[in-house]
Amino acid sequence: STCACVEYYGKALESLIKQVKIMSIHGKMKHKRNKIFTEFRKLPGGILVCTDVMARGIDIPEVHWVLQYDPPSSASAFVHRCGRTARIGNVGSALVFLLPMEESYINFLSINQKCPMQEMKPQTNVLDLLPKLKSMALADRAVFEKGMKAFVSYVQAYAKHECNLIFRIKDLDFASLARGFALLKMPKMPELRGKCFPDFTPVTVNTDSISFKDKNREKQRQKKLEQQR
Repeated sequence: STCACVEYYGKALESLIKQVKIMSIHGKMKHKRNKIFTEFRKLPGGILVCTDVMARGIDIPEVHWVLQYDPPSSASAFVHRCGRTARIGNVGSALVFLLPMEESYINFLSINQKCPMQEMKPQTNVLDLLPKLKSMALADRAVFEKGMKAFVSYVQAYAKHECNLIFRIKDLDFASLARGFALLKMPKMPELRGKCFPDFTPVTVNTDSISFKDKNREKQRQKKLEQQR
């Protein structure tokens, strides 16, 4: 749903999935976008993590799966996203992830977009990769900060969803969401003010002590910290 989520999950997938080309694209990239798009089109296989910047007006041959991690803010965007696969007589599949409280979106889409959907049973024997993602955040401040920004941007995008009768921010389980983003602690943001999260356990490590793997970035951070002190 957001550029920050693409940045975070793109980085995560690069580390978690080996021997598969992972590329990321979003609206804030501007000059890089065409280069990434052209490169991805030429690949024999791979994964493109993207925002709705790629939902319409583009053609990539033989896309087997479109995975919609976040339900789009407009119903028409849902159909456009699905349309990136099964093009010109080819076969493909599109999947959208919904929470139980969001399932009325299926009826909404079938009425609004004449788009019938089938339930896909959850996969079994799924690997828990969240501890590895947490370790990555502890080892590199860049990953830690990307995760925090992604979570904040996700919550803000959810709050602005066009179907706010179905996607209600007050019903979001923030603790589960934070665990899903492999956060080390809850961020400070207006939507969480005054709330307690007994189901979320922050790390005991002082997150200020997490340094950047990039030595130049860490040098700049230490300089700023020194000025603040």
